[in-house]
Amino acid sequence: MELPYRDNVGAVLFSPAGLVFVARRADLPNAEGAAGGWQLPQGGMDPGEDPRVALFRELEEEIGTARAEILAEHPDWLTYDLPPELLGKALGGRYRGQRQKWFALRFTGTDADIRLDHDPHPEFDAWRWSRLESLPGLAVAFKREIYTVLARDFARFAQPS
Repeated sequence: MELPYRDNVGAVLFSPAGLVFVARRADLPNAEGAAGGWQLPQGGMDPGEDPRVALFRELEEEIGTARAEILAEHPDWLTYDLPPELLGKALGGRYRGQRQKWFALRFTGTDADIRLDHDPHPEFDAWRWSRLESLPGLAVAFKREIYTVLARDFARFAQPS
């Protein structure tokens, strides 16, 4: 039986300076410069949940704030497959990968609003603002193509507002 994709939303969160929020996965604390240790906020959607509702819920859950406004929605659902060694392990073992709806957002808060420590089991343990074009080099190999697409398609937002 072929496993399904998990529906997911993702945020390319731009600072007023045109930089992008990236966070280091808490389960990879030694990945300071390594590809895969840093990623964009993203998370699963509940059955029947509107992607925009899921987006702001996930921002609040993962980075402690949803202070942002949507600039654009990527027109396509982007998918990735897990590598063979993660099938049956990652994503609860129930999915072959994820089908993602991505959004570009402008952050409307201050750096102090970003609170990775608001959850007793945070997904991330560090964060920074990075240049959009650096995204593919930060991603794990199986997500690199999606990050390349996002860097290309959301490039118009990578400038000071």
